[in-house]
Amino acid sequence: MMSTPLHPHSEFAPPLLSEAHLKDMRTPLEWELPEQLNIGTLICGRWADIQPARTALLHVSDNLHETRWSYGQLDTASRQLATALKSCGIKPADRIALLLPQAPETIISHVASAYCKAITVPLFNLFGTDALAYRLKDSATSIVITDEEGFKKLAQIAPSCPALTTIITLGTHTADTAMYKVEDTPLAIHDFWELTHGHPPLDNVPATHRDEPAIMIYTSGTTGTPKGTLHAHRFLLGHLPNIEISHNGLPQAGDIAWTPADWAWIGGLMDLALPALFYGVPLVSHRMRKFDPEKAFKLIARYNIRNMFLPPTALKMMKQYADSIPLPKELSIRSIASGGEALPAAITRWAAAELGVFINEIYGQTECNLVICTNRPTQPCPDGFMGMAVAGHELAILDTDGNPLPANKIGQIAVKADHPVTFLNYWQQPEKTAEKCVGEWLLTGDLGLCNPEGQFKFVSRDDDIISSSGYRIGPTEIENCLLSHPMIANAAVIGLHDTLRGEIVSAILVPAQEVMQKGDLEKELVQQVKETLSPHMIPRQIFWTEHLPMTTTGKIMRGALRKIYQAKK
Repeated sequence: MMSTPLHPHSEFAPPLLSEAHLKDMRTPLEWELPEQLNIGTLICGRWADIQPARTALLHVSDNLHETRWSYGQLDTASRQLATALKSCGIKPADRIALLLPQAPETIISHVASAYCKAITVPLFNLFGTDALAYRLKDSATSIVITDEEGFKKLAQIAPSCPALTTIITLGTHTADTAMYKVEDTPLAIHDFWELTHGHPPLDNVPATHRDEPAIMIYTSGTTGTPKGTLHAHRFLLGHLPNIEISHNGLPQAGDIAWTPADWAWIGGLMDLALPALFYGVPLVSHRMRKFDPEKAFKLIARYNIRNMFLPPTALKMMKQYADSIPLPKELSIRSIASGGEALPAAITRWAAAELGVFINEIYGQTECNLVICTNRPTQPCPDGFMGMAVAGHELAILDTDGNPLPANKIGQIAVKADHPVTFLNYWQQPEKTAEKCVGEWLLTGDLGLCNPEGQFKFVSRDDDIISSSGYRIGPTEIENCLLSHPMIANAAVIGLHDTLRGEIVSAILVPAQEVMQKGDLEKELVQQVKETLSPHMIPRQIFWTEHLPMTTTGKIMRGALRKIYQAKK
């Protein structure tokens, strides 16, 4: 693997998997990684060496202005920025935070950081000052690269981040810093392009071992304080088997990739953006401050986008829009991967019927991403299951003592830790790192089961399980059942304390349109769960709301819902 170099006339990077792997994920795969790897070289530098004019990125601004970037242009800017970062004092393993939207500068910063052997820390633009301050202080970040919006937030918290020495900004002039009261801090503030163009390109990328740290992505904090998850340069390659399967043999002629997911999330960054650049597939860059299904369909049609990573929340919104508005005729979608939350079967059926594409579900975590996926339509997968272990991975369902369970028994989903995609450690938290592993297994914290055919089913987060009248009930199946009703736009199921039953199944629902007779609809929904799932899984309480609390990655915050609705009970 990775032993085949790029040829000057290569249309794409050669795939890592054989036709046998694409037909059957159970085909064995042996990893043979080179000892020296650098993410910047993998996604940019090697293409710039042989095909500098090749299109890497198509950036579409908020006003739909288009800018094309070749690999050569990206690489030159990255090498200039790398020299600039070194002039700012960056050393190997120092942290560089990127508080940026989807933009060329984001990719340039990732590549430049890799060329410096620094550690990139992606941060969401939506983060408030408290969330930013926590991550910057925890990581001891010394340089932040941001835009004007992020700069205003940083100005408020810079004095509380002692390791922070430099802010590099897009669209903010140093003369304006006084209004943000940054002038009293010992910070160096630079304009991104002035700094970049003011330095010569880096001559040579230093030798980088595959296990050297490259990127630190913070967990979403749904199960406790966010932790910095440290990954090595090798982890890009660890994503590729899943990418090739879930995107039906990526890369192919005519492929163009896009995801609305923020590149600060491992889903947006590693489930499509950086792998697309690795393969030589043009990547569309476009910031959506708020996901708009109408604009999404227009973008897909206008730029002939064929390959997408779309979170379930986005797909639900697209289906709801498409149910009432005719879709553009120019759509030519070839592959959609989706992950982060369970995907209702109603969505996969809609995509197959209306978009002509089989959505492949992908599963993973910040610590070990893309370890399971479906392989539709080659390998059929029952409704409610999320697929098989990806070629090269070994997974199991473990009991509370860490022993593998037989088929169809619920336990914790675990991954063999000796894989390129597995994280190095939690940043400065050896105890938490140790808790994540049992022997050779990495624990996901997710409950699931595996059928005799080797297909895995997600039941719930370990702490989302509902204990009611002696039953252990996962919320996902109930949510999917409720979402199959045309009057429901979104659903969350939680357990609320009950003296008699321990907990009762409770549903918080977002209607697809105004509901006049909620009582009648609630009866209909209860009957639907009773008939399609089981009487013991019917919601005993139903609450209505306009929106559900979500993490920045689009996951339902069930812990927050429990606090809110337990008080209302």
